[in-house]
Amino acid sequence: MQEQKAGQWTLEIKGMTCASCAGRVEKSLLKVPGVVTAEVNLALETAQVTGSSGEITPDKLVAAVVAAGYQAQPLNLDLEQPASMLESPATAYSWWPVAVSSVLSLPLVAGMFTEWLSWPFLQWHVSGWLQWALATPVQFWLGWRFYKAGWHALKAGAGNMDLLVAIGTSAAYGLSVYLLFNTAHAGMGHLYFETSAIVITLVLLGKWLETRAKSKTTEAIRALNALRPERASVIRNNQELQLPISSVVLGDLVMIRPGERVAVDGIVRQGNSQVDESLITGESLPVVKQAGDKVTGGSINGEGLLHVSTTALGNESVLARIVRLVESAQAKKAPIQRLVDKVSAVFVPVVIVIAFITLFAWGLIGGDWQVAILNAVAVLVIACPCALGLATPTAIMVGTGVAARHGILIKDAEALELAHAVKTVAFDKTGTLTEGHPRLVELVSVTGDDSQVLAMAASLQSGSEHPLAKAVINAAQDKGLTLQTAGNVQAISGKGLRGEVAGLALALGSSGLMKELAIDVAAMQMQADALQNQGYSVSWLCAMDHAPRLLGMLAFGDTLKPTAARAVASLQQQEILTVLISGDNQGSASNVAKKLGIDKFYAQVLPEDKANIVKELKQNTGLVAMVGDGINDAPALAEANVGIAMSSGTDVAMHAAGITLMRGNPALVSDAIEISRRTYAKIRQNLFWAFVYNVVGIPLAALGFLNPVIAGAAMALSSFSVVSNALTLKLWQPKADAQAAEDA
Repeated sequence: MQEQKAGQWTLEIKGMTCASCAGRVEKSLLKVPGVVTAEVNLALETAQVTGSSGEITPDKLVAAVVAAGYQAQPLNLDLEQPASMLESPATAYSWWPVAVSSVLSLPLVAGMFTEWLSWPFLQWHVSGWLQWALATPVQFWLGWRFYKAGWHALKAGAGNMDLLVAIGTSAAYGLSVYLLFNTAHAGMGHLYFETSAIVITLVLLGKWLETRAKSKTTEAIRALNALRPERASVIRNNQELQLPISSVVLGDLVMIRPGERVAVDGIVRQGNSQVDESLITGESLPVVKQAGDKVTGGSINGEGLLHVSTTALGNESVLARIVRLVESAQAKKAPIQRLVDKVSAVFVPVVIVIAFITLFAWGLIGGDWQVAILNAVAVLVIACPCALGLATPTAIMVGTGVAARHGILIKDAEALELAHAVKTVAFDKTGTLTEGHPRLVELVSVTGDDSQVLAMAASLQSGSEHPLAKAVINAAQDKGLTLQTAGNVQAISGKGLRGEVAGLALALGSSGLMKELAIDVAAMQMQADALQNQGYSVSWLCAMDHAPRLLGMLAFGDTLKPTAARAVASLQQQEILTVLISGDNQGSASNVAKKLGIDKFYAQVLPEDKANIVKELKQNTGLVAMVGDGINDAPALAEANVGIAMSSGTDVAMHAAGITLMRGNPALVSDAIEISRRTYAKIRQNLFWAFVYNVVGIPLAALGFLNPVIAGAAMALSSFSVVSNALTLKLWQPKADAQAAEDA
């Protein structure tokens, strides 16, 4: 049987109004043959579907959504954004139905209030027939959307907010029409047209305010998209051409003038300047760029002229990948949202049952069917589950957006939710807590010919990208030594490498490798111990010919990042255990841990063992975050509850991590956990208030203490307040930036 290829699709969904709608769309999508997962985001109005690309087509997915009573269209997030992201608040949800409904309802409201006040000089009497004339267009024209959506929900065997509003307002309107036609003097008795009209007006107002507020949650995406330049100045055949970005190809030489936005990702070939990368990395200070340095499309050039060779285009650019990461995080569901979905699935049917119980209880026991209908209407109106559906996704959207603006990219909602509960943070050393650019600080040869030993070591590593290899090669080049081509080079994971230089078999690596090869290093062991106690890493070079022997010792030093100690202190202030996991020797790891105040360290750890240590920490200390930047950190990043990668590291590490720090500043680790805590707190606050509105409101309405008009206002306020509460996250500022400003 041929294995089906997995695929992923994104749909834009229109017509959803509450959590029940999102749940119904998900169920419909999951029924499509081949679909494995379907996640619907009410706030973004999108659905992410995964499954077998051999069975699934976009048309089948769209048909499933349409059958559930909603509109859908396929969406390629690499090329365009959901309408909910790009539309302005004015166009996303029109204001005119609110305005017209308000004008028609105002006379009804005035009459109701003057009646309540009982002030003779303010009495405002509206005849029954005029009330009917004003309320009817509100009910069946402006309120038609509730009937339409409610009918689709009913056909699908489910309920939603629209169904509740449609049933409730129809009951109030129908009761008023009945009273109007059965009263001898029309308009003399009390009618309830104002109840149906005002409830519809308030719901429309609430949705409009909610949509305006929701549009602000996607500002981060719109701001990132705005960074994409549309044209570039390309030099071809010694001529400058103004071309659309889509016409630029890899290798093109692009000219970036002073003050211009960098058009492409690339490498500076000529020129010197300072580039503002704040909107991409969160780094507030301009970064010096010169020949050989990388630049990122979307950043702003300073006062110098740069010639940049293009290395990435379109969807492969750093900016495009950032946008995809943020979009993915905002579209994914947090684990807590799944609990909310289960509650929402049964919420509307339960409310309808409660409304019928309220109706018959008041009608049969109290004997006043008018009051019974009004109380049942109040139950239906107050119970709208909009706030419940918006509580989690809006907080996640704002949290991931503000984090991205400050250089913290959160790939998925699960990482954002889990990070708040992290009890232990484990750090890799090289490139994470240190600059990652070690230098050769000492070389001692057995024969006394240091230059020969250095040349052999550099030749053996001439094709390696390892930081220690670069340090040896740089030291050899500084001395003007001639390097030879190495042959049969073989890397020994976590220990070193072997190869041949000028016919001589060599091995270079750790003390463990020397022990495996039975090389006696006793002659230099005291010097090595002294260097290791100072925090330096030691490697050994030996010959592996007919008489295996030691040739020399190399000692390497790396500089701690200026923010490393602050990063550790910030985490400890949050009562988080800090751990160092390093492949370096005991002395080096101990020295770094002591200087930074790290609680616990592991030394001489092989890459494959890092993940085992993380697993052990998870069992003993609780949720663990792993911070690293290298290929050898990828298994540990994946094993951790939350993986945090430095963007200055390898792509493999970033793919394995749930969070990527766009700057090599370890102090951002504390900030990533802080924004997670803030976001999770907002989620809990939102869910609390969403439940409180219903848990308190429904019994009050059922017992007759809540007028339908007040219920409608409370329902509209609940959705707006939940979104507004989430938006307060936009005020968050990372401590790392504040401390950097103080240092400057």
